[in-house]
Amino acid sequence: MMKKKVLIADDEEGIVWVLEKFFREKGFDVLSARDGASAEKFLKDAPPPIALIDINMPGKNGLQILKDLRESLEGKTSTIIMTAEGTMKNTIEAMKGGAFDYITKPIDIDELDVIVEKAIENLRLKGEVHTLRERLKERDSGEVVFVGKSKAAEKIFKTVGRAAPRDVTVLIRGESGTGKELLARLLHINSKRSAGAFVALNSAAVPRELMESELFGHEKGAFTGAVESRKGKFELAEGGTLFLDEVGDMDAGLQAKLLRALQEKEFYRLGGKEPIRVDTRIIAATNQDLEKAVEEKRFREDLYHRLNVVTIDAPPLRERKEDIPLLCEHFFEKFSPEMAGETRRVSKDALDEMLNYHWPGNVRELENTLRRAVVLSPSIVLTPDDISLPKKKQKKESLEDMIEKRLEPFIDKTSIRGRQELYDSLIPFMERPLIKLVLKKTRFNQVKAAELLGINRNTLRKKIKEFKITRKDLKE
Repeated sequence: MMKKKVLIADDEEGIVWVLEKFFREKGFDVLSARDGASAEKFLKDAPPPIALIDINMPGKNGLQILKDLRESLEGKTSTIIMTAEGTMKNTIEAMKGGAFDYITKPIDIDELDVIVEKAIENLRLKGEVHTLRERLKERDSGEVVFVGKSKAAEKIFKTVGRAAPRDVTVLIRGESGTGKELLARLLHINSKRSAGAFVALNSAAVPRELMESELFGHEKGAFTGAVESRKGKFELAEGGTLFLDEVGDMDAGLQAKLLRALQEKEFYRLGGKEPIRVDTRIIAATNQDLEKAVEEKRFREDLYHRLNVVTIDAPPLRERKEDIPLLCEHFFEKFSPEMAGETRRVSKDALDEMLNYHWPGNVRELENTLRRAVVLSPSIVLTPDDISLPKKKQKKESLEDMIEKRLEPFIDKTSIRGRQELYDSLIPFMERPLIKLVLKKTRFNQVKAAELLGINRNTLRKKIKEFKITRKDLKE
């Protein structure tokens, strides 16, 4: 049975005190370190099953310790990185470095409890928690940035960090404009294929009759207009990554050929007789429900399973609205060179409107909205008028809605006994103003009024008498 021992490496006294108390109550032997050197010594001499390591400590930081000790800790220690700055780069680098998980300060003890239990179970069942390769080179993602600090964004960073170095097929699902190609590029940049090409092909943007040639290439004379041989996207991505966007739009015949290429790692050019072998990683994306497409026989089930080895769900912007302020800053910085170095910002009112908007076009719509505002507005601070978001159409209130709105407070205030007599008391209450209005409209012409109401004239006379309506009541 695994000995329950934990290392807490942090230079903040308060954090250490809280964590020591938490783990001792759970029956752990606790080791504490206040700097990188002490933490590294504990990990080298007798690696504990669980280690909580802060990124920023005196001396060597947590990410560097992870990198240096990754091989010796593999299968022995689950490391959980702690930091006050939950950035995309830190999260990805922590996952690449072999961290089991990543938690931001202030620490949620309940969340930590769940993570620790999962880490212990993972060690017990698998004998190791690290799935990333030691020789993976650290690379700066450059211009490829998926902006966000929300829980949804953090979950994506963790998955990218874990999946990128493993040469597996990844399926990215999400609505249009959520950043699926951006995530594919992020996977490529953080993979061992980063020195190779990243080649993208949008299945929805290419006519069906040209898709096979685009994907696999063609030989000279394969069809009218094929005056020379040409490589397809598969060959162009040799040693790198092929990104198949909107793969759900691919027709059935091409799906079969793609499946064979994935299984055999070879294919034939259009009109070709010799197979071409390739070493290409596939990342696919779709905004469709592929499971439903499989059920409806529109998408091959075997291809779906071949593509869906690792899944990343790109959340719509409406589900991570807390990232909107950060996205605004990112886009303003991106637009800055176009605006002669000027940096813009949004007013509080404009930001409130943006947070209340549903963003059907997701991040792409946000970027285009901000770009338009930056180009058209001379002001440094953008107002709601500058942002100019579509207004929600106000639903017309029906007569039934209006009556219901008026009746509800009346019913709420009515006594229990009164509620038992509601029908008898309310129906005359509703009838009297209706008859009064129609009589007023017809200038007390009872023949016309009865006709408008759709009732017998004698019935109308009884109602007039019952409700004691006179000409005097109709005067304005």
